[in-house]
Amino acid sequence: MSSENMNDKQDEKIYFFDKPENVNRVLYVFYALCVILVLADFVIHRHIGLVWENIPAFYAIYGFVACVALVVVAKLIRKVVMRKEDYYND
Repeated sequence: MSSENMNDKQDEKIYFFDKPENVNRVLYVFYALCVILVLADFVIHRHIGLVWENIPAFYAIYGFVACVALVVVAKLIRKVVMRKEDYYND
């Protein structure tokens, strides 16, 4: 390696998410917040409007199912709207 390339790498700014341990810390905080919010659902009184909202952790389950359904539907739609790789080169 030339000295120019080494100097360029040393001069690069290192950002917070460039370090894997920082990414892991953020993920651990995120997971902890998720667990705390689900546990809080058992303690905090909610004013429900529909019967099924009384299910423990209903909103967490509903959000998870909605995200999974969104991914599955997107994969199905992809088969319909996907074009060939050289679509614009014809």
